Amino acid sequence: MPDLCDLTASELRRMIGRKDISPVELVDSCIDRIESVDGALNAMVTKSYDRARSEARNAEKAVLDGGELGLLHGIPIGIKDLEATAGIRTTSGSKLYAEHVPAKDQGVVANIREAGGIILGKTNTPEFGAGANTRNLVFGATGNPFDPARTCGGSSGGSAVALATGMVPLASGSDYGGSLRTPASFCGVVGIRPSPGVIAAEGRPVGLLPFSVLGPMGRTVDDACLLLRTQAGPNPHDPFSTSPVPELHSPLEDADLGSIRAMITPDLGSAAMSESYRDIFLNRAGIFRHHFATAIDSSPDFTDGDNCFEVLRGVNFVAAHGDRVRDHRDRLSPNVVDNVDRGLAYSLGDVAKAHLQQSRIARAWLDLFEDIDVVICPAASSTPFPHDQWSISEIDGTPMETYMRWLGITYLPTMALACSVAIPCGLDHAGMPFGIQVMSAPGNDRLVVEVARALESVLAGHDATRRPIPDLAGLRA
Repeated sequence: MPDLCDLTASELRRMIGRKDISPVELVDSCIDRIESVDGALNAMVTKSYDRARSEARNAEKAVLDGGELGLLHGIPIGIKDLEATAGIRTTSGSKLYAEHVPAKDQGVVANIREAGGIILGKTNTPEFGAGANTRNLVFGATGNPFDPARTCGGSSGGSAVALATGMVPLASGSDYGGSLRTPASFCGVVGIRPSPGVIAAEGRPVGLLPFSVLGPMGRTVDDACLLLRTQAGPNPHDPFSTSPVPELHSPLEDADLGSIRAMITPDLGSAAMSESYRDIFLNRAGIFRHHFATAIDSSPDFTDGDNCFEVLRGVNFVAAHGDRVRDHRDRLSPNVVDNVDRGLAYSLGDVAKAHLQQSRIARAWLDLFEDIDVVICPAASSTPFPHDQWSISEIDGTPMETYMRWLGITYLPTMALACSVAIPCGLDHAGMPFGIQVMSAPGNDRLVVEVARALESVLAGHDATRRPIPDLAGLRA
């Protein structure tokens, strides 16, 4: 029989409701797993065991007393270390906040607690989420569960690793240019990037830039959507979050792939992509493409997408961290400094042009879905690299112009305000997890989730595409 911590969150929630298991047993199972494997990985960087056990006992009593139970009642959760948690250290991976303990939960964390979720600890992230390698100057690097010397991706890397190894059944993340999708791909789990406004992000530094979103991670699409239902909701402090999204709260169904029109593209037309990953994607697409009503080989128009992403990201970083770089440059990671320095070098004309470029991309993306329903592409451009590197400097001998350029496969859809689900799709040529993205127009979140759920079922039926499982015995050793 599998350990409790290895079961899906959806199954565990049903078992708790039926009194088949106790939340206390489940929390203990997760703690045992953390203690046995995290020494090799460094994913759960701040632990809240005593409080979690106390909350588990209260959750157990509520079940026995016949009380009303929330969607996440008794389920242990890992919270990304960018999200404020009352009474639990929140460092943002920065030396400047190494001992910071918030007095109040961020709104999305409060939603999770209200639904009965039990916060077991904080998961590692690069400093202020800057970069797709989970490595910072407070806790160091988080290793990939399939090879601890390699990166797990980022910036939600600690969450992805905790999920892949059974430390928690659910974990939170966030995504600007791929911070949910890249680690999901590199670790063999699911990450959902919702449309802006589905989950309120009241702490976004520049409130009128919609590119950074909060989102859920799980081992299955059902699990990630279970967390999404509790995270979702309006908050007047987020101008993009103004009304509830009831369509996400009704039970999921499998989409009828035989009625879905899919565009299949190995590189979105212009994203950096290794030849090995291009070949793997096209091979895997050959396994599932016939399930769709239509599967066309084409690409969206992302002309100028690299430029507008880098300029508008620079605007965001100067606003959020410009003063920190000015006053504490020597205490910050190179990715944070690079983003700010790059942002300060742009002119007002550069920023205005980037806004025009992004607006054109977003409108062209909307027009695309007059003829198709979803776009499917890889969720990463290359196999995970050694985590002692900050980033990928070249792909197949082609230098990357910036430390972010290898992330085009995920940040270009961000410029279109796409909603996206990253799902596992077997192993790559190096024996590391390989993932794909299912995407659509903003507002089509339920469609994307249900297509991803149906496709997940198809992929599970093939040895080459089913979700890979890390070697836990090797990690314990």
